Amino acid sequence: MNNGKKNFLYLVLTFLTVATGYAFIRLAYNVSDSFPFTQEIVLIFLGTIATIFITALLLNKQTSVELEKEQNIRYFELKTQTYQQLLDLLEEMSLVKGFSENKIIRLQFITHKLAVIASAEVLREYQSMLHTIKQLSVDNSFVGDMPLLHSSLARLTLKIRKDILGKNSLQNKGFTQERINEIIIQNSEEELTN
Repeated sequence: MNNGKKNFLYLVLTFLTVATGYAFIRLAYNVSDSFPFTQEIVLIFLGTIATIFITALLLNKQTSVELEKEQNIRYFELKTQTYQQLLDLLEEMSLVKGFSENKIIRLQFITHKLAVIASAEVLREYQSMLHTIKQLSVDNSFVGDMPLLHSSLARLTLKIRKDILGKNSLQNKGFTQERINEIIIQNSEEELTN
């Protein structure tokens, strides 16, 4: 039974309990004028039943919220691990003078992992970067091509950052997307000259 049906069932049971309790109290009031404790016992019983139903409803809601939270955490971890794997592979490829065709194939297979977790913007930018890498890696190295690679990687990094941190990630402390892009490219170029 899904949560919506359970919640509705608890609501109906609570309503029936209250309605039945009200009818019973009215009857008990008229019948048992000589027994004042009967009314108090009925009220205690009805209060206990209503409390049990309301507690069950709240626990059910809390459980579904906790499950959703756990799923979101696992999804976020999978997303960051996949992005980290991609960036590690690109770093590994750029550090060697010549890389094998297997590295290009690994990049293409990461596309399938990204298809499961990445946003459409990340996938588009990744495809653009793959195209750039294919053009740059004709000689199986990035020697002399690092500025183009870093520019493509900077655009991909921005999309990854936006996907992980959300829409407001690029507007931190008044920085625009263009300014953050300039900073990343400038940092990449400074690293190249050092």
